Amino acid sequence: MSITATEKVDLINIGLMLASACIAVVMPFELFLLVYAVLGPLHYLTEISWLHDKRYFTKGKYDPILLLVVGVVLMLVFFRTTLELEFPRMFDANLMFIAVVASLIFVTIKSPIYKIGGIIILLFASQVSHNINYLLTVFVPTLIHVYVFTALFIIYGAIKSKSRFGLLSVLVMICIPVLLFNIFPNTVFFSTTDYVREVYAPFRVLNRVWFSIFHKIQTPQGGWDNMIFNSGSGIMLMRFIAFAYTYHYLNWFSKTKVIQWHNVPKMRFIVVIVVWLISIALYVYNYMLGLQWLLFLSFMHVLLELPLNFISMIGIGGYIKSKVMNKPQKAKA
Repeated sequence: MSITATEKVDLINIGLMLASACIAVVMPFELFLLVYAVLGPLHYLTEISWLHDKRYFTKGKYDPILLLVVGVVLMLVFFRTTLELEFPRMFDANLMFIAVVASLIFVTIKSPIYKIGGIIILLFASQVSHNINYLLTVFVPTLIHVYVFTALFIIYGAIKSKSRFGLLSVLVMICIPVLLFNIFPNTVFFSTTDYVREVYAPFRVLNRVWFSIFHKIQTPQGGWDNMIFNSGSGIMLMRFIAFAYTYHYLNWFSKTKVIQWHNVPKMRFIVVIVVWLISIALYVYNYMLGLQWLLFLSFMHVLLELPLNFISMIGIGGYIKSKVMNKPQKAKA
């Protein structure tokens, strides 16, 4: 049985998932911080470059400008206060709501008039965003982006390529978090150092919100640091976070030949590599400085990818609809 190039990539990705999960079990905080600093910057730079060449998968030339404006405003809000990766104000939830729904408009509507009308309605409708504040401001830029959207991207790719192992890789991706939350419960293989706790501080909002929503914990005994870094629940959650981010990055780089994100003008590629090396150097010198340096690019790649995420959803929905509509009718007795 011959294996196509795409199927080889799918098998490689299954291996990358398993490897990411194994390391995440042992040293989740360290793995997350390492891949975020080393693979993260290269991912932001190469994906934004690739999205630019694909016109951001929108129907209008200037559609991405709105997403860019939203990103700039949100970053200005960030840098007015102490660095903390959270959106504490309803204003931020409104902007995220606008960015998400506008991305759907950009991939489904071509007429400029209808787009403008839709965005005007959207500005008023954004007031409902306070009902899903944490979903928009904490989970969409983090776990939904790196885990849910990655899974949808894999499913859509498997549908288009008809790979025999594409959907298997999705199944593996779904099963791994279940295992990470159940194997070796309450087992800490390596205690986190003071340095790791310090540099992870800006990301702790994700852990806190997770526990406040899914575990109904508002004030944990021993404080949030003890809950996040020392408790069994905190360690198992961090395993999932580390796995999701690590595989998100590895999936992107493993599909270089498929996506062809490296096929760009030579000068642009050189700039990407230089900025990436500078970014790593800044992280090594001072992790917080590196985080501030790349925060804008990190968030912008999340926003600019939203139209592609909706393309994947629409593609998957169309495939399911075609299968349902073409389902043979059972013969009547």
